[in-house]
Amino acid sequence: MLAALWATERPLTPAEIQHEIGGGLAYNTVHTILKRLYDKGLVLRDADGRRGAYRPAKNAAELTAEAMHEALDRGPDPIAALQQFVTGLSSEEERALRELLAGDGA
Repeated sequence: MLAALWATERPLTPAEIQHEIGGGLAYNTVHTILKRLYDKGLVLRDADGRRGAYRPAKNAAELTAEAMHEALDRGPDPIAALQQFVTGLSSEEERALRELLAGDGA
């Protein structure tokens, strides 16, 4: 559902999200999932615009970075975790990381 919200610039209603994800879930299921995402702070409800429309609280990159930070905070040795993470990067990802660390990719 977050992917459907990230793919648009405007808030979507549960019915629009149901349509965007292919209609495989019942409307009530979509609405329940959106409520849970709202309760977790992952989506915002549009109070000013259309009734019952939702938008993401964070973009995909922000949410991924947050999850990575939380994972590092959970482990006993974040440096070892980073070392393991870096060894699994593709050449393109490694190059981008090097550029970011050098200040060239900002």
